[in-house]
Amino acid sequence: MKITPADDNTTYDCLVLTIGPDDDWSPALERLDKQCGGVLSRAAAAGGISRKPADTTLVPLPESAGHGSLLLIGSGEQDPAEIDVATAFQLGSVAGRTLSGRPRKHVAIDLGAGLSDEAAEALVAGAITGTGGQALYQSEPKRFAPESIAFAHVSAAALRSGQTVGESIEVTRRLVNEPGNVIYPASFAEAARKVAEECDLEIEVWGEDRLQQERCLAMLAVGQGSVHPPRLVKLSYRGDERSDAPTIALVGKGVTFDSGGLSLKPSPSMLDMKMDMAGAATVLGVVRCLALLKIPCNVVGYMGLAENMIDGRSYRLGDVIKTRSGKTIEIHNTDAEGRVVLADVLDVAVEAKPQAVVDLATLTGACLVALGTRTAGLMGNDQALQQAIQQAADQQGEYVWPLPMHSFFDEQVRSKVADLRNVGEGRWGGAITAAKFLEAFVGDSKWLHIDIAGPAFADSATAERDAGATGAMVRTLVHWLRSRG
Repeated sequence: MKITPADDNTTYDCLVLTIGPDDDWSPALERLDKQCGGVLSRAAAAGGISRKPADTTLVPLPESAGHGSLLLIGSGEQDPAEIDVATAFQLGSVAGRTLSGRPRKHVAIDLGAGLSDEAAEALVAGAITGTGGQALYQSEPKRFAPESIAFAHVSAAALRSGQTVGESIEVTRRLVNEPGNVIYPASFAEAARKVAEECDLEIEVWGEDRLQQERCLAMLAVGQGSVHPPRLVKLSYRGDERSDAPTIALVGKGVTFDSGGLSLKPSPSMLDMKMDMAGAATVLGVVRCLALLKIPCNVVGYMGLAENMIDGRSYRLGDVIKTRSGKTIEIHNTDAEGRVVLADVLDVAVEAKPQAVVDLATLTGACLVALGTRTAGLMGNDQALQQAIQQAADQQGEYVWPLPMHSFFDEQVRSKVADLRNVGEGRWGGAITAAKFLEAFVGDSKWLHIDIAGPAFADSATAERDAGATGAMVRTLVHWLRSRG
């Protein structure tokens, strides 16, 4: 799909314009109405055009208009300069999803002059993500990305950066939407290699032998019941060449399929467990985006990849596992495997002494119970780091919320036979006790854990996106890392 600037002399299959909440129309809409002989103003007067924010109205146009059809979207704002980043991304996503409902060759989106570069970038990114979906293997596709999308009143820089952000989100979504027979530790690592080649990044992939040498016994334990052995991927981007420039570590949980192990999940709960590697896929999308945008920061992405399956070698309840850090874990539930994988990956990350560590994981159903399906949970040991990422999420229109890390939760993950147990006591505070378990492996590092179990994967479609993978937190983390410079 090509992303281009709009051309007044080009005929488009569909032109996308916005309509504000009041009677004043944009100059572009007024011109088009005159070309159509007033058909649009008559339709509006008859109540045939919705002005509600993000509502759409598709209007066939006469030949005099010069375009095949018009898609009107309620902008919620009369002045394009008042459209913020979150709204621009939403408008772009709604436009992209609506336009991809049937084959179209060339379409154009015009939100009007005055849109900020940040909002323009979000508009482009949203339009790209709106055309994507989870129907990767249907013989007769239901979504059709246009051959090209043109944008009016968007600078060349915003076009380029918006395309990079949107396509990086799609890299994450595609990986998460792929089934477990396609994406497993080795094939995920190969996907990371392709990103490294595309972006000229340094990459290390640790296989079984290296994991054994590095004492990553927790990762190996989780994956030992699978025919697909674990991998640890380390992807390094250095955009700041100063000798004293700090490095940020991004750590992603990459359980490519989670059966629950011996603590077997029921079938309905297992069906979507191809998405349990969304944390690692998010890290990959973020590092790709930073590299292609050439952001002046240093980031290392660590992706812990394992498949949690069942055979005679599967790790068991009651097993005691020694982690890379030397701490021991008593297994109380083999379906609490993500934190066991991350125990080793976090230790690898903190050993390099980064300025801060941020991990992303579809870690707990308890976080969905606490915050619902659209909000990620934030838990960590550094208030400033947590607030910075919360502010970035607010600016991008992604939903996050902090959960308390009170010291008394530490007691709930202490084992009677080992240093730690991999689940808390009882049902209560499960998202927090999982974070407390992870905290034991970060030492003195500034650290934030983001539980994306809710927003990473959607059961149903919306006007903005298809069901399935969402790419949640890619935009937030990219914005946070860009703003640090």
